[in-house]
Formats: sequence, structure tokens, C-alpha cells
Amino acid sequence: MKIAFATQDKVHVDAHFGWAKSIVIFDVTAEGHTFVEAFDFDGKLEDDGDEDKLAPKLEAIHGCAILYVAAIGGSGAARVVALKVHPVKVSQPEPIEDILIKLREVLRGTPPPWLRKALTKNAARSYDFAEDDEASHG
Repeated sequence: MKIAFATQDKVHVDAHFGWAKSIVIFDVTAEGHTFVEAFDFDGKLEDDGDEDKLAPKLEAIHGCAILYVAAIGGSGAARVVALKVHPVKVSQPEPIEDILIKLREVLRGTPPPWLRKALTKNAARSYDFAEDDEASHG
């Protein structure tokens, strides 16, 4: 399952979603995790009421199961949840690596209901669109 992290330094979850300089994506399984992609953002990142600046970040987290943030505004959280991504706030800056290790441990055990739901949602969505496309045109 893909996990997104709002970060200023690409090492810690230490950023407000709207102000994050980067969104880093990892794929996590019970066996391990792999880096997928990093999205960098520039321009005006501070809170200025401009909801449009969230669009590229929302696009970056599309398809992720969880988004870890230091903070997130109400409308940003609503838009994240609308993408079926579960936002999780960390109370203080936390190393991304530590969160990835904890997630692997949880996946090996009995994940909480919200995480089981995220896992099944991602599994259901993982079929190959190319095959569908060819079948419908053939």
C-alpha cells in the first residue's frame, strides 16, 4: 500500500499539508518498504486561503492509503478524505523511517479496522487497466 508523508526535509514528517515543501511516497508491505516518488513544491506555501495550491499535493497523494502530516486544515483534510486517503497527524516531528518500520510491524500483526479497510481498498484497485482497455476495444 502506498503511504504519503508531508515533509520539509524528506527525512521527517514535519510539515503542514498545505505548506509542505515535499510529499514523499513509499510502498509498504509486511515484508518491507520501498521509495516510490518525491514531489517537490515551491512558490507561496503559507496559509493564504488559496485552496488551489492544494491541487498539486492532492494529485501527488492520489492512490495512497495514508497521509502523515504534522498538521492539516479542515478543508484540506476534507479534500484528502474525499480521495479515500486517511490523514494521520503526528504530534511532533517524526522520522519517516520510524513510521515505516512501525507500519510494517502493524501489517504483520492485526491492523486496526481503518487500516484493514485501506488495505482491501488498495488490493481491489490493483488490477491492470491496459488489459481492460484492450478487451473493451477488441
